[in-house]
Amino acid sequence: MDPGFEADFQKFVVDRSGALFRTAYLLTGDRHTAEDLVQSALTKTAAKWRGLRDPAAIEGYVRRVMYHEQVSWWRRRSRVAEVSTGWLPDQAGDGHAEVTDLRLVMRTALAQLTPRQRTVLVLRYFEDLSETEIARMLGVGVGSVRSQIYRSLERLKKIAPELSTVREFR
Repeated sequence: MDPGFEADFQKFVVDRSGALFRTAYLLTGDRHTAEDLVQSALTKTAAKWRGLRDPAAIEGYVRRVMYHEQVSWWRRRSRVAEVSTGWLPDQAGDGHAEVTDLRLVMRTALAQLTPRQRTVLVLRYFEDLSETEIARMLGVGVGSVRSQIYRSLERLKKIAPELSTVREFR
């Protein structure tokens, strides 16, 4: 687009985008979709700008492009079949951010435990060793390991109460 046409197009966009947006909103019923519709119509109009001679007809052209684009989107959506799973989960699954937050909380909480407390929890819950195996590994009795695990979990719950919502730590 040469500079003269580009300046005319920019002026048109500044002057008429509010009215075009209102029309797009009425067509779509959604703010974000309306913004996409206006942007798409203006993009197509920019490509044809040089051939649009009558300033009075330009807005009509853009609106016609919006109408056609909206119908095209509507037709595409109607062809996409939605598949029902038959059931809905009770809760949303953990997303990447929630899992990352949980890991950071866990790391911080474990750092506040004594080395022995951290060791028994890691061996029991992350390495999945039995209390007997932990006792043998640490050279202590099984009762000592059980009490250490209990005290460690209680301290962990005080340090990071948000971990109590995690199924494994209830």
